[in-house]
Amino acid sequence: MSSSTSSSHVVTDQFAYRQFPESHADTSSSYGGSKMTTTCSAFEEVCNSYIDANGGLDCLKEGYAPFCKHIFIPVTTPSGLTLCSASVNYVEVNLSNESLLLTSYEARNDKELPVLTRYFPPNSIPPTSLPSATHLDVILYSRSQILKENIDTSTPSNPNHANTPWSIVSVKPQTVDYELPMNPITAMRNALGTEYGGSGKPIDREEYMKAVEFWKKYAIVK
Repeated sequence: MSSSTSSSHVVTDQFAYRQFPESHADTSSSYGGSKMTTTCSAFEEVCNSYIDANGGLDCLKEGYAPFCKHIFIPVTTPSGLTLCSASVNYVEVNLSNESLLLTSYEARNDKELPVLTRYFPPNSIPPTSLPSATHLDVILYSRSQILKENIDTSTPSNPNHANTPWSIVSVKPQTVDYELPMNPITAMRNALGTEYGGSGKPIDREEYMKAVEFWKKYAIVK
């Protein structure tokens, strides 16, 4: 799935397939999050080329745990390829929209425990009020972490992981080129352990409180 003209640093994990259009239409059609306008293979080529052009794996940014890294790439590549046409999918909570917020217990797949989420339904927020994304936060997990989570959740492994050190687990459209605070409920899910769909990373109280400060002011639109 990676380009023959660039190194194979990253491959798309099956968890992220729902964000891409091609053969995964059956899962992406019911996915309410941000979707790419390119295929998995084309996106991998862009990411691998970006890493090559920026000094190799040393350009990866630190994530919330040693097994997590990031790259922040522009929505539009230097060649003019648009990777994602999405708007940013969160908005500030204020007195005029707070009554529109909904909550529900949700799991991202059948391996996870449902957790309580807070969100704006998509028809409640005018699309014009959401800025277009300028960058993509490409979230990467290490090969060893992916394999551990697959074993603990009885998920078949992608054979491409065998020769690729990092896997794309999520892509987030943003207006900034740095990591935004993790949603507190995601941190809690991670702390539950891999058998429940988390990563097994214990909660860092300081980072958790920073996330609370951010996400009590904002909510996702989906």
